[in-house]
Amino acid sequence: MYARVLKDMKRAKRRADLSVRVRPELISENGVVREVRVPPLVTPPASGSIGDIPFTNAAEAPGSVVIRRKVGDRYVPVTASAFAREVTDAAKGLIAAGLVPGGRVAVMARTCYEWAVLDFAIWAAGGETVPIYATSSAEQIEWILRDSGTAFIVVETADHAATADAGISALPADLPRPRLWQIDDGALAQLTALGRDVADAEVTERRTALRPDTIATLVYTSGTTGRPKGCVLTHANLHAESANLVELLKPVFEEVTRQTPSTLLFLPLAHILGRTLQIACLSGRIEIGHCPSIKPDDLRPELAIFKPTFVVGVPYLFEKIHDTGRAMAEKIGRGSSFERADRIAVKYGEAALRKYLGTGPGPSRGLAAARLLYDLLVYRRIRKALGGRMSYAISGGSPLDTRLNLFFFACGIVIYEGYGLTETTAAVTLIPPLTPRPGTVGQPVPGNSVRIGDDGEVLIKGGTVFGGYWNNPAASHEALDPDSWFSTGDLGALDADGYLKITGRKKDIIITNGGKNVSPAVLEDRLRSRPPVGQCVVVGDKQAYIGALIALEPDALHHWLTVRKRPLDTPFEELKQDKQLLADVQRAVDYANEAVSRAESIRKFILVEGDFTEENGLLTPSLKVKRKAVTEAYAKDIEELYGG
Repeated sequence: MYARVLKDMKRAKRRADLSVRVRPELISENGVVREVRVPPLVTPPASGSIGDIPFTNAAEAPGSVVIRRKVGDRYVPVTASAFAREVTDAAKGLIAAGLVPGGRVAVMARTCYEWAVLDFAIWAAGGETVPIYATSSAEQIEWILRDSGTAFIVVETADHAATADAGISALPADLPRPRLWQIDDGALAQLTALGRDVADAEVTERRTALRPDTIATLVYTSGTTGRPKGCVLTHANLHAESANLVELLKPVFEEVTRQTPSTLLFLPLAHILGRTLQIACLSGRIEIGHCPSIKPDDLRPELAIFKPTFVVGVPYLFEKIHDTGRAMAEKIGRGSSFERADRIAVKYGEAALRKYLGTGPGPSRGLAAARLLYDLLVYRRIRKALGGRMSYAISGGSPLDTRLNLFFFACGIVIYEGYGLTETTAAVTLIPPLTPRPGTVGQPVPGNSVRIGDDGEVLIKGGTVFGGYWNNPAASHEALDPDSWFSTGDLGALDADGYLKITGRKKDIIITNGGKNVSPAVLEDRLRSRPPVGQCVVVGDKQAYIGALIALEPDALHHWLTVRKRPLDTPFEELKQDKQLLADVQRAVDYANEAVSRAESIRKFILVEGDFTEENGLLTPSLKVKRKAVTEAYAKDIEELYGG
């Protein structure tokens, strides 16, 4: 008994030590926190590059498993030495093909093992990677290739090759045509064969010539409007992000869960968040796997096979898992039980967090007993849907509804929210380990500072902030002030402990004809968290009141019709007038309106046909709504909404 108590005391001390490693410096003005600074946990490197990671792993722990590669229906271990060998072979092929130091190679593929090999091979050959989303159009590809001056492109599929060929054909006649390889047509084997006469020493020489300030990648913003801009990110930027995240999170994950951390990557590797996560895991020797789809229906079976201890996703994933649990309960006649489980989870989460933060007594006995009951009925099913071993998750891209965060907390999964942009090398703030605070996006990632400007804009400075936009000095000058503060375009506020809350986008602010400024983000985020709402856009600029365009989530609509024994082919015009369906959507609207004043609330909504998807051009690859494209596509519905 004494030994157990002593062990618990030691663990408590270790957790306490971990929780105070990061000490933010707060700067207040007129009694309000305006700036927060967090020193780095890892010293910035004086030499070397991110390209060294596979070779360092191979030298220090050659037999360690760094990746589990999907082969058939299994994830097969790949050791550090095997991965470094494949990287070297691909790098030799690129050198033989004519890649020069500082030359650029584009990669257009879904999230897959080959993406990882190619990224590090490009660096090992002294080159720079230019990611292209797998869903990009020929026009987008042409622009990225032309603007970046890319010499080579590697695509995944025949369809990608056809689209890339169309983009290449549209390049100006005076520009050289990039050489193309196709992953599912043996790109890695072809590169290996091509480089067989190149010495390993040539790769070593090129790799070791890279420095922290060398450009590592040009990442073109997916953008909700306008032509993509190429963000110039150095090896130092990628190191500042990945090394500090590993040092911040890995010790906590290992201490609290007593598990070896592992994760399944499913975010697009063309997006900076997925990419830096991969780099961080490889540098920290955290096992990773790859899944080519972010769609929950495709992802769930892969989670069940891989069984990660944590994942990094977007709110849509967690919303869908929650909604799937609700739908399954309703299908077997236990919808009311799920609703009670949802309410109990939120109450339990609120009470448990108050105790954890020292602001309350914690859950009552009755609440704790109810939580145990619903763990048997509901919460364990949620954990199973995420693989069964998960204790932590990180959510980014847009705010996660606080109630949803508390629901997962009661399920035994702590979700840390973060915030960042391509220009900040992904996450620039994150909920600190062991001090969760739902409703915020945390404090600066170590090595960064956050300041709130006079107009409420979030400003960022630190090791992760990019140096500017490629071939666009005007945009670079506008984004970075003389003191290197980056203007994010987002609005936010810092609380008394330096936690950041994002309240909207400057350019998205709606001004009604009564002069009321309304940020649509909080309304839209809460709306999307309630079925049967799918995607939505809040409107009302120069109008008398705020309205909303609401698209129904296809799976949620299918479920809604099924449980009510309605025809699945019910015409949309009939659904649009269905009083019961409208009442369910109104409840979601009412929930959204709880977060704002009467003047900012949604007074009227209209259901719009179809869904907002990346394929129809209404979502970016990172699942952000293209507001301008939506309002143009549904202009007639907006007219109807306002009686036009």
